[in-house]
Amino acid sequence: MDVHLRDVRYFVAVAEELNVTRAAERLFVSQPALSKQLRVLERQLGYRLFERVHGGVLLTRQGAALLPVARDLLERWGAGVETARAAAPTGTLVIGMQTAVGRGLQQEALRRFRAAMPGWEVSLRLVGWDDPSGGLADGSSDVAFVWLPVPPGLRTHVLATERRAVAMPAGHPLAELDEVPFAALRAEPFIALPRAAGPLRDFWLALDARGDEPVIGVTASTPEEVFEAVTSGLGVVLVAEGNATLYSRPGMTYRPVTGLPPGELAIAWRESDGRPQVTAFIDALRQVTTKV
Repeated sequence: MDVHLRDVRYFVAVAEELNVTRAAERLFVSQPALSKQLRVLERQLGYRLFERVHGGVLLTRQGAALLPVARDLLERWGAGVETARAAAPTGTLVIGMQTAVGRGLQQEALRRFRAAMPGWEVSLRLVGWDDPSGGLADGSSDVAFVWLPVPPGLRTHVLATERRAVAMPAGHPLAELDEVPFAALRAEPFIALPRAAGPLRDFWLALDARGDEPVIGVTASTPEEVFEAVTSGLGVVLVAEGNATLYSRPGMTYRPVTGLPPGELAIAWRESDGRPQVTAFIDALRQVTTKV
């Protein structure tokens, strides 16, 4: 015999009110629906729970015997639900970011993460370009959105592969082109990442495609500093093509660059980090990128 917890709750409400109409109001159900469900419960049990009398109902001997058991069942169930809720792990997952993520990735991944890890909060943290690990190296981030390459000791999952583009002042002569060959940029002053960025700095200066040292116009540690330098006419900078819409600025324009391998946006985490909250967020992003 299977009795729904809802029916037990209905029985207790009617037993306490001794009036089906008042019990229905208390339960926010209609009186006919409550009466029907009580009859179903009585048929399942094989005996009557109430005697119908003028002005309400009275408990039968069987109903009076069952009432304390039903109350105890509801109380224990409620306590069990709260205990289970309290047992869920809680905390804050810190996500480092070198740039805005966009690309339809972050919001969907966060939704999936919260569904998988109820009770957990998320903290988004902007990390300067002088830390190519996105805060993973010093433990200030749990996971990080980064551009490859990354320092040793990190694992990564590539989220997007995009052509590199050049950001330049809107009045720059090369802005007249639909695409800019990298050879045309080699003599331009470049906005550089800090030297602490290491191989990441080299990648966005395109050292692999040069035969000489780049001209450095200025060094910048954050996206805001980078694009302020561009609009001030201090140099040009290579960016991922997807960031062109994320970082639109008056007085600045973007053009795709030919002759360079693409950039790769990834989620990164420490090789030895198998904590469930980290795994849940990585899995959420894998699902999103698979879906895309």
